Amino acid sequence: MYEIGNQEVQAIKKIISKGKLFRYLENSECDFFEKNYSKYLSIKHTALASSGTAALTAALVGLKIGPGDEVLIPAHTYMATAMSVLSVGAIPIIVDIDETLTIDPKALEDACGPLTRAAIVVHMWGTTCNMKAIMKIAKKKNLFVIEDACQGVGGGYEKKMLGTIGHVGAFSFNYYKNMTSGEGGAVVSNNKEIIERAKCAIDPCHFYWQGRKNSLKPFAANGSRASEFMGALLNVQLKRLPGMIKKMRAERNKILSSTQNLSNMGIKHSPLNSKNYDCGNYVFFKFNNTLDAENFTSIFPAPIAGKTGRHNYTEWDQILLKEGSFHQSLNPYKLSQNKKCRMNYSKNMCKSSLEILDKTIMIPTDPKNTKKDINNTIRNIKRAALAYINKEHIKIKQKAIDKGKFDYSET
Repeated sequence: MYEIGNQEVQAIKKIISKGKLFRYLENSECDFFEKNYSKYLSIKHTALASSGTAALTAALVGLKIGPGDEVLIPAHTYMATAMSVLSVGAIPIIVDIDETLTIDPKALEDACGPLTRAAIVVHMWGTTCNMKAIMKIAKKKNLFVIEDACQGVGGGYEKKMLGTIGHVGAFSFNYYKNMTSGEGGAVVSNNKEIIERAKCAIDPCHFYWQGRKNSLKPFAANGSRASEFMGALLNVQLKRLPGMIKKMRAERNKILSSTQNLSNMGIKHSPLNSKNYDCGNYVFFKFNNTLDAENFTSIFPAPIAGKTGRHNYTEWDQILLKEGSFHQSLNPYKLSQNKKCRMNYSKNMCKSSLEILDKTIMIPTDPKNTKKDINNTIRNIKRAALAYINKEHIKIKQKAIDKGKFDYSET
């Protein structure tokens, strides 16, 4: 969810009028954003990239993850999380989630093996992972933690911003994210060595830009640099972000407090790891079973987490088929360094995750929603709850006048 308006238009016009579209020029919009975003996050270093996927890959490069390494990832995340692991020659290990729709700390610890070097923990749908438990496990198991905060831009865990708790964080500024430049991403870290290597992954010329310092050895990489258009848009969007997050979180919490009694009908709130600091993009309800979730969403049009396609490991064909590269000689699944890595995948390998996903629904919030909109949503959730358990009230479904907004007329 994002907002866009005249300020963005003026920012783009300014770039065009200057005629300076390349980011590595004096008074760069990208440089300005990197400084502002670091300040916003209270972190030392930020490096812009062309996408969240590029940011994740750069983060792994920054940590020197590669062939011979296993990286733990959740069963529910955008497929780019898994692809980034393959892109550096490592092997992704798929781990169960819990009812928060984020990686299960116990499953993460149980999945650690002798070749496991890192975990990518994903703050899905604007909610947060249990970072306290995860960092404790990481210390115990000597793991690097990469925070995939691509869907958690602007959110926090307790009093720390998402992306700043692990060793390195990755963000996306894609069209569907909390702030956007159409596409775009960023890597953040307090560790200078990690961020310098990440910058080399983003820009193969970074080694030269920073003066061929002996402390940084050059290596080949693909280019995924940001543009000045991206920087200009993000500088405007960042000013809006805190207010948007505050509105979405308040809407989510209002809906939660107003629907507590639905647990008597078998509709319960999904647990949250950081209710007062996350993004609040969605309200999550868990049902007793898949059929109940499907019946409810046939009346109230909301997505079921298990039916979000590419966000579930069962749809990651490249992983399931072990096609890890465009060329077989580069395929991580066939590299000699990875022979001892675990590579057993199947569509039913994370049954617990699939069960949770198939009975969890997601109702989106919107910073543009008025009090009336929010009250209507609450009213309609309650009416749908009554309808889905009582066939005599199915007429509510039949009287829908705008299913897109779920605005039902009085019966």
